[in-house]
Amino acid sequence: MNARRFPVIPTIIVALAVATMIALCLWQLLDRLPKKEAFLAQIERNPARPPVAFPRSPDDRLLFRRSSIDCRDPRDQQLAGAGGAGYRVIVRCAGGVAVQLGTTRDPKDRIAWSGGRIDGYISHAPDSRALITTLFDHRAQEMMLVAAAPPAGLAANRPPDLSAIPNSHLAYAGQWFFFAAIASVIYVLASRRRSLRAPGAGPSS
Repeated sequence: MNARRFPVIPTIIVALAVATMIALCLWQLLDRLPKKEAFLAQIERNPARPPVAFPRSPDDRLLFRRSSIDCRDPRDQQLAGAGGAGYRVIVRCAGGVAVQLGTTRDPKDRIAWSGGRIDGYISHAPDSRALITTLFDHRAQEMMLVAAAPPAGLAANRPPDLSAIPNSHLAYAGQWFFFAAIASVIYVLASRRRSLRAPGAGPSS
């Protein structure tokens, strides 16, 4: 392949794309992953720390901290999936705070509960946003109080579970590296194929 036929612009574009993917891979490995691991280490210690007031605005640093509220005029009772436990029963207290009362296996269950003091731990409320939406919508996830003791008729909630907080940065790094490798291989093969098809590229007689 001579210099005149060398695809300068496509090569620059692919090189920039590959460099960007590698940079994103390194960002996940060297920045995002250590920060997430430090955050998870903090969260893991939270259940043993002293109780705190339920936060007025989302604060992930308080996940799994013990807290309590006076839930008045509970309404908007809903069910959310709880895996093998069936369904989580969630209500809204006056002021809009979400409380997970307990779990049930009946998808039509309605709990007659008039409210009162709830002791438990801070968690995330269910998020109805689609996964693709969260890539562009960076609003913090709403906080919820998970009751330590359920009202009559409900099973107890699960204790704080660190595995419920995803840590996918290593997987993201692997994906970016894989994309960079695939893009490089495809471009090399495409360039080789182009050179073989170019006039005069065949073997001379």
